[in-house]
Amino acid sequence: MICLDMGHFHPTELVGDKISSMLLFVDELMLHVSRGVRWDSDHVVILNDEINLLTHEVIRANALNRVNVGLDFFDASINRVGAYVTGTRAAQKSFLLALLEPVQKIRDFENEGKYFEKLALMEEVKSKPFGAVWDYFYLKNNVPAAEGYISEIQKYEKQVLSQRS
Repeated sequence: MICLDMGHFHPTELVGDKISSMLLFVDELMLHVSRGVRWDSDHVVILNDEINLLTHEVIRANALNRVNVGLDFFDASINRVGAYVTGTRAAQKSFLLALLEPVQKIRDFENEGKYFEKLALMEEVKSKPFGAVWDYFYLKNNVPAAEGYISEIQKYEKQVLSQRS
C-alpha cells in the first residue's frame, strides 16, 4: 500500500492528479487528506477544487474499494468536534458529487470522439442540485441537514466539553 499525504506535495501538484497513475502500479492507496495551513482553520478539509479532483479521480477510476481515505482535523483555533464534523461532511459531499457524475456517459462520449458532448455534459453536471440529494439523505437518516449540525455541536460543546477540565 502507498500512502499519499496531500500536505507534502509541491504547491503546483495535486494528489488527485496522481491517483489514476498510481493505481496502475499498486493494489491499494492510503490517502491522508488535509488542507494546507491557512490563516482561518489549519488542515480542516473543506469542499474545494482539490478534494473534488481527488474524489472524482477515485470514482472515475472505479477505485472506491482500493483507496482508503484518512481525514485531518487538526486545528488549534476552532472546536475540534466542529472541525471533525465539518471536514467529514465536506469529504462526504465531495464523494457524493463524484458519484452523481454520469461517468459511463462521459466515457462513451470520449470513446466516440464526441468531445463537445463530453465537455457540455461535464459542465451541466456542475449545476445539478446535489445539495437536495445531500439534505434528503441526511433527513432520511435523522441527521441534521444543511447547517443544522452547528447547533448540535454547540449544544455538545456546552453540555459535554465545557465539563472537562
